[in-house]
Amino acid sequence: MKGTLYVVATPIGNLEDITLRAIRILKEVNLIAAEDTRHTLKLLNHLEISKPLISYHRHNEEERQDVIIDKLMQGQDVALVSDAGTPGICDPGEIIIKRCIEENIKIIPIPGPCAMINALVCSGIDTKEFCFLGFLPLNKNNRKQKLNEIKNEEKTVILYEAPHKLKETLKDLKDIIDDRKIVLARELTKIHEEFIRKDIDELIELADTLRGEVVLIIQGSEHKEYHNDLMEMTLDEHYKYYQKLRI
Repeated sequence: MKGTLYVVATPIGNLEDITLRAIRILKEVNLIAAEDTRHTLKLLNHLEISKPLISYHRHNEEERQDVIIDKLMQGQDVALVSDAGTPGICDPGEIIIKRCIEENIKIIPIPGPCAMINALVCSGIDTKEFCFLGFLPLNKNNRKQKLNEIKNEEKTVILYEAPHKLKETLKDLKDIIDDRKIVLARELTKIHEEFIRKDIDELIELADTLRGEVVLIIQGSEHKEYHNDLMEMTLDEHYKYYQKLRI
């Protein structure tokens, strides 16, 4: 009988945010696949749980998936965890989950903390519809294309950003969001948790002093003229329009 892959959400800061179900699953599984075994070991020690660990991160996903699949095929249960939050959301997990589906291995999500959702619900910006883009690409052309998406997106936009790249990202956003509301959430669930509701220029001034992982919540665009322009374009004009986005 095949084992089960449990996708377990872990705290994004405050260790009290782990669920009772997550604790039980971590105690019961045969193996824990962790983004950083040292980081996860601290959590396990706090919970007084002792389990075998295997590293599973961005740089070894391809090779380690075979090891994990082999354990699951032998009937062992495996818990997949990232350093913080929900695996697969800007963290490793997607590849092994797809492989489990191919191998007809049962996958069970163990819900819990997710930074983008916590930031969104406390932002004060529309929560009915939203677009999560993760981290902006570093590649210049890909980044330009994503920024253009944000410029035209009518839904609330959510971005993640590292503190050392925050100022650059805010400067890029300044050129496209006009007077739309923007909220910066940082250090979520930690001692210095903070929601900063200021205009883009003020955020740029503050950027060098801010520490910790950041979530940006951006109000959707209210300008719908571009839809009409696209509707009136010929196929050839559509092609040229999207070619420009790639430049």
